[in-house]
Amino acid sequence: MGTSDLIIDAVTTAADANPSLPAPPVRLPHPALFLDMDGVLAPLAATPDAVVPDARRTAVIRSVARRLNGRVAIISGRTIAEIDRIAESAAASASGVHGLERRRADGSVDRTDADPAVRDAVAAFQSFASTRPGLIVEDKAVSAGMHYRQAQSESGAVAALAERLAGETGLTLQAGHLVVELKTPGTDKGTALTAFMAEPPFEGAVPVMLGDDLTDEDGFRAAAALGGFGVLVGPPRETAARYGLPDVDAVLAWLDAVEDAA
Repeated sequence: MGTSDLIIDAVTTAADANPSLPAPPVRLPHPALFLDMDGVLAPLAATPDAVVPDARRTAVIRSVARRLNGRVAIISGRTIAEIDRIAESAAASASGVHGLERRRADGSVDRTDADPAVRDAVAAFQSFASTRPGLIVEDKAVSAGMHYRQAQSESGAVAALAERLAGETGLTLQAGHLVVELKTPGTDKGTALTAFMAEPPFEGAVPVMLGDDLTDEDGFRAAAALGGFGVLVGPPRETAARYGLPDVDAVLAWLDAVEDAA
């Protein structure tokens, strides 16, 4: 499967996917939870800025993190600053931009230096979007994103542009749900999860990764390799996850149940 096919596959409907996965157990032996943001902790929105803090979400994250002695991290394609804005700094541990930023439980932060080619990608995306209403360009310094949620008819053209730029710049093409991203190479959500698991308070725990997107598959595989599992949120599809939950409300209810059972 080519890169363009992967981008288009990010919007595959449930009718084309595998049967539903079973719900994850709530009684877990010494779990460590790794949670994606959009589509998992927060509903998908028309634009990135439209996702705002929510009192219930914040309370659930804080409560389960306290119950698990800090073994909760948010791993997202968003920056850590955006993670903190939406989750109201409820999680001490966080990884942003697919592992290019990572904040440990003690507050120390690792950041990968941006590949200079990211500036070229941002400029190319902005030029492309300037004549196509509905496309949104996101500049994360270490990566360039193009959201086409409001211009889905442009998906093929967006995919072709992203693939061409990846070949020209050497940046990593990250396909997501109605978004493409060209990022500084070297990390993904799986590498972030693996790094957390080598440090307190996660060391020795059983990793559980919750995600909804193609970008979360690296996290699912990393969790499984370390003796845990992945949970796919949303419509079923081909996935490395072992379990599934239907939506954000189900995720928050499951987190409540995990806390009660801990």
